[in-house]
Amino acid sequence: MDQASTATTGKQTIRISREALLQKAVEEPDLSWRVLITLNVFRLLVAALLLGLFFMGGEPRIFGDRYPIPFATSATIYLLFAIIFATSLRQRWARAGVQAAIQLLIDIVLVVALMHTSGGISSGLGGLLIVFVGAGSLVLPGQIPAIVGATATFAILGEQVFAQFTGAATSVNYPAAGVLSAIIFSISLAVRPLARRIQESEALARQRGVDLQNLSELNEYIVQHLRESIVVVDANNQIRLNNASAARLLGTTELFRSRPLREASEPLADYVGRWRKDHALSSHPEFTLVNEDTSARITAHLAPLGKGGDRYGPLLIFLEDTSIFNARVQQSKLASLGRLSASIAHEIRNPVGAMSHAAQLLGEADGLTDDDRRLTDIIRTHSGRVSHIIDNVLQLSRRESSAPERFHIRPWLEDFAQEFTRTLELQEGELAIEDVPGNLEVRMDKSHLRQVLWNLCDNAVKYASETGGILVELHAGVVEAQGRPYLEVRDHGLGVDATTAEQIFEPFFTARSGGTGLGLYISRELCELNRATLLYLDRPGGGSIFRIVFSDPDRWGKQD
Repeated sequence: MDQASTATTGKQTIRISREALLQKAVEEPDLSWRVLITLNVFRLLVAALLLGLFFMGGEPRIFGDRYPIPFATSATIYLLFAIIFATSLRQRWARAGVQAAIQLLIDIVLVVALMHTSGGISSGLGGLLIVFVGAGSLVLPGQIPAIVGATATFAILGEQVFAQFTGAATSVNYPAAGVLSAIIFSISLAVRPLARRIQESEALARQRGVDLQNLSELNEYIVQHLRESIVVVDANNQIRLNNASAARLLGTTELFRSRPLREASEPLADYVGRWRKDHALSSHPEFTLVNEDTSARITAHLAPLGKGGDRYGPLLIFLEDTSIFNARVQQSKLASLGRLSASIAHEIRNPVGAMSHAAQLLGEADGLTDDDRRLTDIIRTHSGRVSHIIDNVLQLSRRESSAPERFHIRPWLEDFAQEFTRTLELQEGELAIEDVPGNLEVRMDKSHLRQVLWNLCDNAVKYASETGGILVELHAGVVEAQGRPYLEVRDHGLGVDATTAEQIFEPFFTARSGGTGLGLYISRELCELNRATLLYLDRPGGGSIFRIVFSDPDRWGKQD
């Protein structure tokens, strides 16, 4: 990445700007400010320590014994300046280089004054200028460090000349002053190239940090906007990474990072635990989870991370909504079924039609006994049933690919309810639309939805009538954790027992005489063809609930 990293998905473009990250870095103390702040802390400690030693020490004093009052005055002024410098550094009253030059000039003046009042070069206080000039030169630009070093040199030597002319010849030591001045001046010259290299290294480190931050944000964006749902767990089954798509499939809206996998999905955690221990299991297992809260069928694929496929190490888990895979399988099944149904139409339908017609003619003949008429009625009834089964199979086999569209469900349901009520001659209130938001949108082929809903409502009317009263309710809403809309058909019939509930979607299974057993099978196939799911749920208090969970219209709106 040179200046920025750009990631685009659909109409949304995310630009991760290096300039924005650098602006954040500028707000933090850089090398110059950190040096000045550290140096001022040292200045505060030195001034406070000198005052403390002066007032608490006995006779003779360690420092300031030669001129006590001027020493105390200079140390006090030095402490006040250090406090003022702390405020100026915090408030950034001036640029770092300007503040550094002013502070170093005050350091030279006051340290030389403290040195003079404490006995000259022999007091050792002049050595403080090595620290101040050396550290300050890291901040000063250009040739200013050399000027500061020369100023400190002249100040030290000047103090020696001044001491000699004021009668303090015992404190004069030109060789020592010359060595100290040479050290200070040399340091001022040598530190600047070092400062330049440190600043270049810091700038390079900051740039690398910006690049890494860019890469991290870009990776995070890609992970969160993947169509695939992923979860990464460590060796202790703690979730280290998961995206929003995986969270929705697991029935929540939050990310589970740094939390146990069991909190996200207990069945998934149990399976992963068994899979780690049992090496006889496939390294790419597949199993289906049924989340009753969200009514989503999920397939998980486990893939070990690292070398050698170690099952005890980190693990990458891909989660997939099975309705997507089933839609692809459906296309293949329809193609095969189409070829089979063509043979059925010619080999079975015509003979069945002939038998039905012959039975009809036989029933119109004279001289038939009641037993004969009963037999002809059986022939016509079962011929009609076989013909109906063939019609259903042909209808499924000739089904074209779905043409899903996005629309508001409530006005569509109102039109459907009006047509259904008029066709079946239901009384007012026997088919009710309840709790359907006016702005709820779904995405499905309207003709497919009509066929599915007609079949479900027709079954509900038949089974509800067995209890003495017909009341079919249509409810709709959104599965909160997944953001997927749903539509429910509820009745007050006898319901479906637990053993039968597992079979009602199988082809040719029926608990009623006269049925083909293909209605619910075809309904589920049509739902899966539209990336939807058809499920049966028990209704508290008796009755049945058939729930259609539609695909997320925002996710699949442009991806068919």
